[in-house]
Amino acid sequence: MPCTEERGSVSLQFLFKSKVLSGDWFQIFGRMRELGLVLLILATLEVVASHGDQPLSAIAVQKATFSLNHQAYIKVSPTVLGLKGQNADWVIVEFSSPHPSVDDWIGVFSPSNFSASSCPAPADNPWVTPPLLCSAPIKVCPLIVLFSTLMKFPCWPALYDAKLSFANSLLQYQYANYSTPKYKETGKGTLKLQLINQRSDFSFALFSGGLLNPKVVAVSNKVVFSNPKAPVYPRLAQGKVWNEMTVTWTSGYGIGEAVPFVEWGPKGGPLMRSPAGTLTFDRNSMCGEPARTVGWRDPGFIHTGFLKELWPNTLYTYKLGHILSDGTFVWSREYKFRASPYPGQNSLQRVVIFGDMGKAEVDGSNEYNDFQHGSLNTTKQLIRDLNNIDLIFLIGDICYANGYLSQWDQFTAQVEPIASAVPFMIASGNHERDWPGSGSFYENKDSGGECGVLAETMFYAPTENRAKFWYSTDYGMFRFCVADTEHDWREETEQFEFIEHCLASVDRQKQPWLIFLAHRVLGYSSASFYADTGSFGEPMGRESLQKLWQKYKVDIAIYGHAHHYERTCPIYQNICTNKEKQHYTGPMNGTIHVVAGGGGAGLANFTTLNTKWSFFKDYDYGFVKLTAFDHSNLLFEYKKSRDGKVYDSFTISRDYRDILA
Repeated sequence: MPCTEERGSVSLQFLFKSKVLSGDWFQIFGRMRELGLVLLILATLEVVASHGDQPLSAIAVQKATFSLNHQAYIKVSPTVLGLKGQNADWVIVEFSSPHPSVDDWIGVFSPSNFSASSCPAPADNPWVTPPLLCSAPIKVCPLIVLFSTLMKFPCWPALYDAKLSFANSLLQYQYANYSTPKYKETGKGTLKLQLINQRSDFSFALFSGGLLNPKVVAVSNKVVFSNPKAPVYPRLAQGKVWNEMTVTWTSGYGIGEAVPFVEWGPKGGPLMRSPAGTLTFDRNSMCGEPARTVGWRDPGFIHTGFLKELWPNTLYTYKLGHILSDGTFVWSREYKFRASPYPGQNSLQRVVIFGDMGKAEVDGSNEYNDFQHGSLNTTKQLIRDLNNIDLIFLIGDICYANGYLSQWDQFTAQVEPIASAVPFMIASGNHERDWPGSGSFYENKDSGGECGVLAETMFYAPTENRAKFWYSTDYGMFRFCVADTEHDWREETEQFEFIEHCLASVDRQKQPWLIFLAHRVLGYSSASFYADTGSFGEPMGRESLQKLWQKYKVDIAIYGHAHHYERTCPIYQNICTNKEKQHYTGPMNGTIHVVAGGGGAGLANFTTLNTKWSFFKDYDYGFVKLTAFDHSNLLFEYKKSRDGKVYDSFTISRDYRDILA
């Protein structure tokens, strides 16, 4: 957006057009123009509602001006990151101002060569709220904040790093006074920030003037990763057959520059190389704003390799590779995974399921859509228990980018320790898919214009058509039928036929544990927003599907969307078919419905109405874990993200004849 002339200061646009700048000042302001600096000020630190807008409100972006001061400075070190091959690194920011104020803040920008002329004008969209930016800081760091405000987040790291990921290059902001509480008196301070490799360089700027009259005071040196194009953030997923694993990753190498592949093999055994396909997309692939305008950021290139004919339960190692045009190689570090068991194999099998995760930063940062702090605890607990997890499902509302594409890099970086080691399967949610006129079942703008493109490209799933994000996958004694609630699931639709085929085609003698997964609650929920409609679940959900669950004896149906945990009795047509709560033996005569939407996004309230079919409710973050010991015994556990302890559980013990009964 163009800057405007203000009394007492002169805008950048005015100075360049009037040719006032010359010599060193012209170079300095030219550097600022190259940066494409646009302002972001923290408007509020209140926790946002579970589906709320970004936490910034009225910001006078159009008043951005430049008042560079030779006595002010901002220095960042080191200037080259990732020298040991790491994809995330820390920087120290030193800054000084001769006129420190409570309104001062620091912005971090990437990429640093932004041109505002490339930004289309935004249209009317509730996700595009002020500031209407085309390229913005990846970190915005107000330098003074009340300690009492910081104490609202006692579970965060001691060094408070609020990170705001927004627009093309905006990702975060940080409060400095926690490490430099006397900045207002001394005019000097330091910050410690973490950056991730996102295929571009970084620059920092010191601002004064606060919310209504922001001014650039100083600009830093550039910071860059040693190889910004490096292959990063591998994500495993099961293939279309049981003995195939897929590896998806992101890089800055297009197919005209390098050939992607995966080098892999049994641990300690011979290695082989499998080629990888490459996908990307441009701004025109987005369905609307902000993804198409202020939220756009070059996604780089997304590669997927297919590792075939795996031996069941065998440990494999793999590395991501690119062969450059000059014949040299670029490598990732080495990773490992264990191949899936044969369908029906009788062995210990452990699956974690949850929805609505989002992303946050390990440095305590606060990103765009500031309501996903719980995702850090979920991530931490999954990493701690990773040796006891074989498969993970994140059933929709993955990272809440809502059209701000930089967030997908942030999310894949956050889950890399998990997704690089075990298959990380996803489902489609409203915040990935929904957009008017794009074929989604719901005509809202929850995806921020992404209309499924990001989720369908950044992660692999064994669908027949990625635009129709439903699929089945087998894991040993489990059959999972994954629905896409953002497309029509009702009778006589293509998805209804898929769901019935998935449920009907499983051999329950070999795979006794039949699990239905979906994002929106197609079954039963006590969430207040469902209770208010009188449906206690997604309208039209149960009406179409409950006869299938009953006919094919689905054991458990698990959903997200409602940000909390809830478990029902085994139920059919609103009636509990079994009043046992913890130890089920023999036929249950109904399906247990579970809401596991507490992956990290802001929590949702329960209704005050008495829902008799609800056995357990928890207003907290957490995930569920299924453990199949054999063909006759299954353990269900609900664990809180805060401590990883079990707060609800039940067992199912039965024989094959109980399924036939």
